[in-house]
Formats: sequence, structure tokens, C-alpha cells
Amino acid sequence: MRKTLLAALMVITSQQAFANQDEQRATMSNFNYDYAEARIGASPMTFGAAISKSIHPNAHIVGSIDSKFEGDYDFSGGVGFHAPVNNWADFTGEMLAHIHDSGDHHKTDTGMEVNLGVRQWLGPQLEIGGKAGYLNVGDKDRWMGSVYGRFHSTELFSLGLEGRINHIYGDQLMFTARFAF
Repeated sequence: MRKTLLAALMVITSQQAFANQDEQRATMSNFNYDYAEARIGASPMTFGAAISKSIHPNAHIVGSIDSKFEGDYDFSGGVGFHAPVNNWADFTGEMLAHIHDSGDHHKTDTGMEVNLGVRQWLGPQLEIGGKAGYLNVGDKDRWMGSVYGRFHSTELFSLGLEGRINHIYGDQLMFTARFAF
């Protein structure tokens, strides 16, 4: 009888400990998802901006626009999620609507992008990450991805370098400046 009571007590207390742990995990994040970003792309040369705002402890909305300033643009906007994997990494995902005009005959294409990624702290000021996804805009129907590194000089400002693979403007190198708010 005593062993049964001890076993039942252990099950009840361990269940409470796991419940508290899951409650904390559901509301935390390792990164700031409230930011404005300015960026310059190389090969082809593009200029762009992005903004992200948290709408829930584990969700955010995001919008961005890029252009070569040759009568073209790529606007994307949508919703994303983020969840901590451990104390130094977040698992992320986004579903974005795209509106793209390549500048040729002023034909506007619409489509979507779905991606999954990870963000990881390598140290107190260095962040790395990557994402892979699927892009379907007009005749562009492809898998795409990106890898990046970001140096956080302060809590509110960071500089980054991102390599985009098979994205809307093809393979591209992006230089970014991010301002947290």
C-alpha cells in the first residue's frame, strides 16, 4: 500500500512539473520579432525594406518590399510563428502572399511562399540562421532557401549578411541593417 501511494505521489508531482515547464515554453522566445529592416541586394542589385511585429507571444506579422528600380517590385506579406527549441534557438515558419512585377510588359504576378527555419545564438552578439521553403509566383515554381549571419552591436541594432538561394530575384547576397522596436 505504501509503495502504491509513493508511486501515485511521484506521478502527480512529476506531471505538475512537466505542466509548469510546458506553460513557460509556450510564452517565451529567444529573439525579438519586432523590427524594421533596410537591405541592399547584390547580383542583381536590389533595394528593400521589411517590417515585423509580434501579434502573439509566438506569432508575428511580416511585410517586405524589394526592387531593382527598373519598373519592378516584389511585395510580400503574411503571418509567421516562432517557438523556442532550447535556450539559444527558435524554430520559425512563415506563410506569405507575394505580388511581383518583373518590369517586363508590366505584368503583375501573384503567388505564395511557405518556409520553415531556425535562428540560433552562437554567442551574446552573434546570431546565425537559415530557412527553406517553397515559392510559387507566376511562372516561378521552385524550392528556395537562405542562410544568414547577424551581428547585434546593441539590443536595438544589428547588421547582417544573407545568402538567398533560388529566390524571386534568383541567387542573391543581401546586406541588412535591422532596427528593433
